[in-house]
Amino acid sequence: VQLQASGGGLVQPGGSLKLSCVASGRTFTNYHMGWFRQAPEKEREFVAIISWNAVSTYYADSVKGRFTISRDNAKNTVWLQMNGLKPDDTAVYYCAASSRGLPTTVALYDYWGQGTQVTVSS
Repeated sequence: VQLQASGGGLVQPGGSLKLSCVASGRTFTNYHMGWFRQAPEKEREFVAIISWNAVSTYYADSVKGRFTISRDNAKNTVWLQMNGLKPDDTAVYYCAASSRGLPTTVALYDYWGQGTQVTVSS
């Protein structure tokens, strides 16, 4: 699977952004889709995941209630709607695909996008 993430940018605290990730190359519905982020000098961390059929979602505590993950299998696309952004949300955001359960760990993902930068600053 090839994953292309987009939608990052500079936003003020309290603002919103919507990230997109378009998949190609393999059957999109074979994969649960996740979003991760990596801030400078920090490890990549789990943000959210959605099951292949969009029935199940799971979020990191740090983003719960502010971020929403969704997908459209007809468009081979997964989104991450981010509201109430904080400076601590500043990071490179990555989409990833997993064929194994609903993992929250980096090692259990099979494919990764290239990342899109999100900067939250006044």
